[in-house]
Amino acid sequence: MSNLQNNQDLLKVLPHDDILQQCIHCGMCLATCPTYELTKLERSSPRGRIRMIRSVARGEMELSSLFAEEMNFCLDCQACETACPAGVKYGRMVEAARVLVDESGFTPKTQLFIKRFALRKIVASRFGLKFFSRLLWLYQKSGLQKLVRITGVLKLISKNLPEIEKLSPPIANHFSDSLIKEIELPEGDVKFKTAFHFGCLMNTMFADINIDTIDVLKKVGCKIITPKDQVCCGSLMAHNGDMEFALKLARKNIDAFDKQDYDYLISNSAGCGAFMKDYAHLLENDPQYSEKAKRFSSKVKDVMEFFAEQKPLNFSSNLNPELNLKLEHELITYHDACHLAHAQKISSQPREVIKSLPGIKYIELEEASWCCGSAGIYNVVRYEDAVIQLQRKMKNIRNSGAKIVLTGNPGCIGQIKYGADRFDVNVQVLHPVTLIKKLLSKEIQS
Repeated sequence: MSNLQNNQDLLKVLPHDDILQQCIHCGMCLATCPTYELTKLERSSPRGRIRMIRSVARGEMELSSLFAEEMNFCLDCQACETACPAGVKYGRMVEAARVLVDESGFTPKTQLFIKRFALRKIVASRFGLKFFSRLLWLYQKSGLQKLVRITGVLKLISKNLPEIEKLSPPIANHFSDSLIKEIELPEGDVKFKTAFHFGCLMNTMFADINIDTIDVLKKVGCKIITPKDQVCCGSLMAHNGDMEFALKLARKNIDAFDKQDYDYLISNSAGCGAFMKDYAHLLENDPQYSEKAKRFSSKVKDVMEFFAEQKPLNFSSNLNPELNLKLEHELITYHDACHLAHAQKISSQPREVIKSLPGIKYIELEEASWCCGSAGIYNVVRYEDAVIQLQRKMKNIRNSGAKIVLTGNPGCIGQIKYGADRFDVNVQVLHPVTLIKKLLSKEIQS
């Protein structure tokens, strides 16, 4: 893609001039921006970056290493969108700018190759991800991981690599797509016709959450269709400058689900759900897919959004009384995943469901919607910046006194688990659907 085409694409995501001027002079986003809070530099704020994006798009400013740095320094948490009274879609602007940065040669070729290879050939490839995950499983189970950590050999490669290695979640013994049938039926009558997106990392690294989701959906009367030809949603690629490839994945998912009969497409990953809801916008000018994308996106529901809207949960029977008694003595809090609270505007719904669970002692987390630093692959490629955000999050969790933190995104789960270990915070981190599954189970699960 030419730089001229990239500049044109950048112009398309800019709001109208009157809104742009209002946005630049407003400043309500500043207090919500983690990178501005860290540096107090205007260029590291949403409106500062918008000024830079506008200037580059109009040819008033040359593309520079500073521009590239600022676009990648941004967490893309989209907290600024929640704060913005004009409803400016900042996330779309910074993601378009990252495409321009990568295509214009401001990302080192080696770094770009590694990023594209990892995201395209591993994360987005069913075979590639499973192969890599099996290698990681062997590394974790064979004792090699323990040896590597004891010897500290990774420090010879990079000072941060030993810590980055700890971010890798335990690989499941069985991947969820091999356990979930293409059609799952409820225990009783069918009340809801649903479909399920099992994702990429969710499928191999968080397979237990996928299984918990299916089990709970079945208990509340869902027929669940899980097409085997579905693919990665494309969100990680889109957030990291590879929008063209992300849209190829989007079209494949639309084709896979378009053949099915369902009313709701359930997602249990905030980032995946947010991006799939955005297919309609991203493909609005595609004559072949625009209508299909609208239909697809209109059916996407986060699992907690679905529970809150339909209120299908019935705890009058099949409760785990022993676990319920245990929970009455433990405080539970909730961390807002950025792409759930800010991108999807789903914040009250998970809390509503959590508070409705019998025996729950809920406490609100201070700065619950402040980014934990995970932000896709941000905690890997910008580890030191991410840890600063994580430390702030873990301080708030410690101060809450909670023993269980619930959150609806795999990246947040992994990041906060790592933070609990690094900053010595005694807390268990769960997806809300896992807690629900435990409550509905007759035996306590570890």
